[in-house]
Amino acid sequence: MMKDWLRKHPDVRTIRVAAADLNGQARGKRVPARFADNVVKSGTRFPFSVLNLDIWGEDIDDSPLVFEQGDQDGILKPTERGFMPMPWLEAPTALLPIWMFRENGTPYEGDPRHALATVVNRFKAKGLTPVCAMELEFFLIDDSGKNLQAPASPRSGKVRKAAETLSIRALDAFDTFFTDLYDACEAMDIPADTTTSETGLGQFEVNLMHCDDALRAADDAWLFKMLVKGLARRHGFAASFMAKPYPEYSGSGLHTHFSVIDEKGDNVFDSGGPKGTAMMKNAVAGCLNAMHDSALIFAPHQNSYERLVPGKHAPTAIAWGYENRTAAIRIPAGNPAARRIEHRVAGGDVNPYLMLAAILGAALDGIENQMEAPSPIVGNAYAVEGLGQIPTSWEAAIDAMEQSEIVSRFIHPELIKNLVSTKRQELHYIGELTAAERIELYLDTV
Repeated sequence: MMKDWLRKHPDVRTIRVAAADLNGQARGKRVPARFADNVVKSGTRFPFSVLNLDIWGEDIDDSPLVFEQGDQDGILKPTERGFMPMPWLEAPTALLPIWMFRENGTPYEGDPRHALATVVNRFKAKGLTPVCAMELEFFLIDDSGKNLQAPASPRSGKVRKAAETLSIRALDAFDTFFTDLYDACEAMDIPADTTTSETGLGQFEVNLMHCDDALRAADDAWLFKMLVKGLARRHGFAASFMAKPYPEYSGSGLHTHFSVIDEKGDNVFDSGGPKGTAMMKNAVAGCLNAMHDSALIFAPHQNSYERLVPGKHAPTAIAWGYENRTAAIRIPAGNPAARRIEHRVAGGDVNPYLMLAAILGAALDGIENQMEAPSPIVGNAYAVEGLGQIPTSWEAAIDAMEQSEIVSRFIHPELIKNLVSTKRQELHYIGELTAAERIELYLDTV
């Protein structure tokens, strides 16, 4: 089937084989299309340590994956996604997503996609299937000058210097870009749905349709981020999913909606009314229980914590509520058959595979242990006293994950150790950068 795709696209002369590292960066190789059959049949090889590089692409100091183990190779095999075009490149090119295995064929525990697959398989063992949808916020940015600003409208040539929440005018100003984006999403089979303009300067949100394959949903988010950033450059500006490029405006989140269906296809969160089932509340309790310790996954970078401040449309308190966007966990209103949980903590700068593994893993932990959720909050969560808080600093989040007994129940200890080592190294070297240099680093990488 994969070989058929290339035969149907004879203009494709090169392919990229790429896997997501812990930071969500695409790591891989360029291969002439005439050798693609070898990759499909036998996979490709590169070191285990490549999935554990820091944000600059450097090895982690003292990582056992490097010198202690001789920097051994893993085997990377195509995922079930197969080939797809890369519409942001000038020459016709195909992307082949891959993931890492050990020499004996077992999954490599440090691969973030395998982390999600492990959680999904635990759901399947119980006859359950998570159904996920994501909302991705990003900024279009003119980074050609000393200071970041919104790009000029291709229609008017003007730069809008104010946020335009739900503005049709803002969407129309970049209609050419969004038309190309939707065409590219169709070509890559990414289920992009509604687009809105958001509260930040040059900020937009695109919703990805719900999907009963969590791995595919994470693939879609990872590929969408790659596509948006690449396509924006073709249009003469930047696109960034960094959490907070402008101090004076709200940051970008990556909100995740999920429900769970049983073997009959019924939503196990549906009680027939607005409150949801006991199992839904178990899942909510699990998410709340793990939220503090897994914050590093939802806010993985120094800039992430500039978004997580009270009153800036990002949650800071560990709380849940019905139809309440100030809470970290929101239960949207609507048809009971579509009852679901919205997890609102993650920034746009996350690794979608790790984020979804942490959310679904925590929810399943709550279901398996029949955890009881606290009372839902009413009103402004920022003003409610006595609530647990999401870590307010990067260093505190690193410490929380390293010391956690909760996260290791659904994320493999080796991946946790690798992630903590990565973030400690980044924390050290970020301190040597100016504020402008940090913005420049994160603008294109995350």
